[in-house]
Amino acid sequence: MNNELSRLHRLGEVMTQHGTQMALALALLIIGLLVARWIDKLLRAGLHRLMPKSPYVTIFCNIMYIMLVAAVIVAAAVEFGAKPINMLRLLTITTLVIIGLLIFLRPFFPSLPFKVGNTVKAGDLLGKVESITFLNTRMRTFDGKTFFVPNRQILNEIVINYHYTQTRRVKLNVNIRYDQDLLKAKRTLEAIMTEDPRVKTKPGPVVYVLNLSSNCVELGGRCWVGNKQYWVARCDLHEKTKLRFDNEGIRFAFPQLDLHLNTDPSRTGGSGCPVPGTLTKLSTRQPEDEENV
Repeated sequence: MNNELSRLHRLGEVMTQHGTQMALALALLIIGLLVARWIDKLLRAGLHRLMPKSPYVTIFCNIMYIMLVAAVIVAAAVEFGAKPINMLRLLTITTLVIIGLLIFLRPFFPSLPFKVGNTVKAGDLLGKVESITFLNTRMRTFDGKTFFVPNRQILNEIVINYHYTQTRRVKLNVNIRYDQDLLKAKRTLEAIMTEDPRVKTKPGPVVYVLNLSSNCVELGGRCWVGNKQYWVARCDLHEKTKLRFDNEGIRFAFPQLDLHLNTDPSRTGGSGCPVPGTLTKLSTRQPEDEENV
């Protein structure tokens, strides 16, 4: 009982001597953290408006927020009675230790194969990376949905980063009829790609005969464009191909089914009607003109 009373007495003396400092330090810590959080929100919103596509905005804001929190903690400790020089030394030592650990241990940390602003496909999810935290990655799909994906799940998936390289290859697959001028079709398709200013000259566009199928000649045009221009350039080149081929009179191939009836009287039993199973023939071929479709 006497021990408990003596402890309470000592606690009362400590509160009497340092209670005001403790209260001020605690108030300074709470208010300072709230102000740091408010400044962080304003800074992020302003920088995202000025540089919406910059991948360094999140990193810069995180560093500034850590510095603000450290300054608030130091100020609260000094208010409580700590010597400023000691707090400065402690903060310097802590910073150097953290930097050293990051430099030497960074190669052993698992890292995500993308950064903010990249368009990636992780598993079945395709979207644009908006932010990366220590625990999860925020992605926005092209239909407007926002996903928060755990980083541990992303590290276990096959990830396709569509912004990892500077260029991407555009494929234009075109099927033409067998009765069309093959060389003219190849020259036209190559000209379509060459005339587009977004198509790279090295490597230059090329056209291949991919296959001779049952009802068409399959042509494949290949060219390279800038990564950021890929989708729009691909759509424009397909549209130009359709319009240019129509203008040049080059006809596209399409699947069709022809029915041939054998009306030879010697095989119809004299009735003029084909015998089932022997007098009909189904085949697929290219029509000679539009009336045979």
